Amino acid sequence: MVRSLIEKSLSVLMAGFFLLMGGCSPKYSVTGVTGGRFPVTEDYDECPDKDVAAIVELYQGKVDSIMSPVIGYAAETLAAYRPESPLSNLMADILRMSVVRVTGKPADVGVMNMGGIRASLPEGPVTVGTAYEIAPFENALCVLTMDGESLLCLFRQMAAAHGEGLSGARLVITPDGELKEAAVNGRPVDPKREYTVATIDYLAEGNDRMSAFRSAKLKTYPENMVLRNLLIDYIKECESEGRLVKASVEGRIKVW
Repeated sequence: MVRSLIEKSLSVLMAGFFLLMGGCSPKYSVTGVTGGRFPVTEDYDECPDKDVAAIVELYQGKVDSIMSPVIGYAAETLAAYRPESPLSNLMADILRMSVVRVTGKPADVGVMNMGGIRASLPEGPVTVGTAYEIAPFENALCVLTMDGESLLCLFRQMAAAHGEGLSGARLVITPDGELKEAAVNGRPVDPKREYTVATIDYLAEGNDRMSAFRSAKLKTYPENMVLRNLLIDYIKECESEGRLVKASVEGRIKVW
């Protein structure tokens, strides 16, 4: 519902913008195009376009009413960084535990890439907008069945990246990105055993240097399990139980 309303508002907003820019008497014309990175700062607010601002204002209230409600509270700021961080641990935990809705029990392992976490979770009130900032993409849960050999390959790839979000497992890696040890649920990975792994669909296709996912024996994409919504559900659950959102570094990935 929230996603649908936002998409409709943005669609109408962009349609109005292009109509304005492409009208019979355009105020501007393109004289050149320059590529590169341009930081979006307050400098752009010095000379706002009144017509565009008027279009934005039509939808600002609707978007704010969806994004602004407080859904929980964080005990402290949670950030994402390598090799292990509070927020990447939390996101991997949410993926692993969300598999309970599908199979009745958590996955053996949860994996979340650092690149998919786009903002920190700030201390204090947490809003719907906060969740959109952390997980702005439409990434959704994917449940995979992998043999131990493929899982070890995945762990080696995670070690080479110097760490990713991880749940249910512990890795020991070297400073130069080599995997030294890997354990799931406190036991060394058995190359012949099958493991259930929870991740996002983007990674399940082998993206972001995690090609080992392509060797999975089975992939299941549950319906209506977008990562961002799983995060929102978790925060709301904490609030309903009178708990603050917490996470910490626990030694899931040690550099040795």
